[in-house]
Amino acid sequence: MNSEWREHPKLKGRFLPDHPDDLQVLVHDGGPRISRNPAEAVWVSVTGVEGEVFRGRVLNQSHNLKSARQGSEIQFIVADGAEFPVMATDKYLRERGSWVIHPCGKCGFSDLFDAPSDLIRVVFPNQPANAQMSMFTSFCPLCGGVQGVESKDDPAPRDGESADLRQAAKRPWWRFW
Repeated sequence: MNSEWREHPKLKGRFLPDHPDDLQVLVHDGGPRISRNPAEAVWVSVTGVEGEVFRGRVLNQSHNLKSARQGSEIQFIVADGAEFPVMATDKYLRERGSWVIHPCGKCGFSDLFDAPSDLIRVVFPNQPANAQMSMFTSFCPLCGGVQGVESKDDPAPRDGESADLRQAAKRPWWRFW
């Protein structure tokens, strides 16, 4: 059995000595805008890895979550600012590469629990169907701090829009200078 994940730098030191494929992963039903259920750490036996995305089988039942049951297969990533690796959905992994996720100002968490399109739908329910979001903020699912989420596909300046305005848009919304 190939166990390349045991030596992966992001997982090294996280495994149980007597069970070298088992570690704790934070599973969730979504972040605070999507779910009222808090995330829970469960034991997972790693079964594979592709790049920075790991797969594993959940070994114990969570208390209140619907997204991960004992015996189910999940995917997870290792994010800065999180004590444990974090479960990631297919939708989140597909969308993640199109966005810059600025780490939480309080805890440094560098990912989201939810796909950006799901957050946009919930946070901006009256947005026109053809509108494109270039930047928004989200509550950190770990500590309640604030994370910035910025599209990598931000369009080029429009006619008459100066580079100064585009630079100002990159500043935090509360900073006017």
